[in-house]
Amino acid sequence: MPTPRDWITAARPRTLPLALASIGMGAFLAASVGEFRWAVFLLTVLTTVFLQVLSNFANDYGDSIHGADSVEREGPSRAVQSGAISPAAMRRAMTLFALLSFMSGVILLFVGIQWNIWVLTIFLVLGLLAIAAAVTYTAGYRPYGYVGLGDISVLIFFGLVGVMGSFYLHTGYVHWLFLLPALSCGFFSVAVLNVNNIRDIKTDQLAGKRSIPVRLGRSRAVVYHWLLLIGGVLCSVLFVLLSYDTMYQWIFLLSVPLLIRNGLAVQNKTQAVELDPYLRQLALSTLVYVLTFGVGHLL
Repeated sequence: MPTPRDWITAARPRTLPLALASIGMGAFLAASVGEFRWAVFLLTVLTTVFLQVLSNFANDYGDSIHGADSVEREGPSRAVQSGAISPAAMRRAMTLFALLSFMSGVILLFVGIQWNIWVLTIFLVLGLLAIAAAVTYTAGYRPYGYVGLGDISVLIFFGLVGVMGSFYLHTGYVHWLFLLPALSCGFFSVAVLNVNNIRDIKTDQLAGKRSIPVRLGRSRAVVYHWLLLIGGVLCSVLFVLLSYDTMYQWIFLLSVPLLIRNGLAVQNKTQAVELDPYLRQLALSTLVYVLTFGVGHLL
């Protein structure tokens, strides 16, 4: 019988800061134009948490049944692979959180959009796609994470959809310039996935999981990691240059040393056990980036 601790571990709380970063960015951007809405923010937080837990459960289940979470795995053990939670129990939990995500998302849409049927339909489709993406990353018959498409999915949902979608729910409109901070969030989120995949290169190769680092090899995956971090910073720099108002907008640069620290760790630490803490470090660094970026645009 799984304990509450087993479920909490399987939910991977350390991934939540990253999940909340994109909607936090959307909320800060909305506040910067005087359109922030507490009801929308709280519902986006709730929906995002449900989706992230669903994704983590599905990842635990999918990697276990497809062999990526095997006894050779050097990262933290997973609930299904270790036997703490049975596959059947995890499937039930996935169904529960899919329903919770859907219900919370529908309430969010009615609060944010109300009865604009066309926009409501678009967001409903996006929500269903988000649920499907969370489940089919490593679970299902042909999980897209096993063919190296996880990076694109993360860029879309943790970057573009997360930021632009949450901004729209606050304001009722979008602006092309906000694509730049959305891309920053997306690039940093992909970088977190890249750290995870670099750590798991050996076991992913054995399981036939063709992640980007498996395809590129470790040395080129490190270069890819630096490009993601630099790309995220440059998008924010360009945004400030195009929308410059006060010096406070540059406060986000305080987060850059944290990103450099992560890049150096990925470059120099070759053992999985050494690299694992930098998943959490980059997720928290991304949240620090969002907070400093947002505060700088509110001052």
